[in-house]
Amino acid sequence: MRITKYTHACLRLEHAGGVMVIDPGVFSEPEALDGVDAVLVTHEHFDHIDVDRLRAAAARQPSLTVYTHPDVDAQLTELDAEKFAVAPGDTFVAAGMTVRAYGGMHAVIHPDIPRIVNVAFLIESPNGPIYHPGDSFHVPDEEVATLFVPVSAPWLKLAEAIDFTRAVKPERAFALHDSLLVEAGQQMVTGHMNRLSGTHYTRLDPGTTI
Repeated sequence: MRITKYTHACLRLEHAGGVMVIDPGVFSEPEALDGVDAVLVTHEHFDHIDVDRLRAAAARQPSLTVYTHPDVDAQLTELDAEKFAVAPGDTFVAAGMTVRAYGGMHAVIHPDIPRIVNVAFLIESPNGPIYHPGDSFHVPDEEVATLFVPVSAPWLKLAEAIDFTRAVKPERAFALHDSLLVEAGQQMVTGHMNRLSGTHYTRLDPGTTI
């Protein structure tokens, strides 16, 4: 399986001829959606879904399918693509890859800001499960080989990212939700995560494939 990390929270997974993209928001590069078969959306925030860009991708790829929570699906009525509503506990196949949905709620930004839904996705791969938690610290009840861990957000402090990684216990971890940090901040996070998270942590430059 090929995994490409695009800016901020966007991942592109390619396996056995299928292409899946998770959270192609306004910060991610347009090419992330080239030839995409399935798009998974964790929640409604603009840094995780760009509806106009998704509409353009559906026009280029009529067989495109979109998987997201019913609350988000209700906002995509003008999207000309086949849509599937998923909720925590569901297992489904997208772009030929098996996916399990976890979580349920976005992390707390502030008590005065209403919380919204957030569905985390665990994708099976030949090298072990890959986990994209969206904007949450939900720990799945199964082993994770590759964790993409949020490291910078209005709802996050670094200690939470460290503790989340410790709780998940992945074989390896990569930065997610990372475009808000300047270079010095990225270096600081990398140092702390490698010292304290209990696993090897790396930040991938946008467009890097592993």
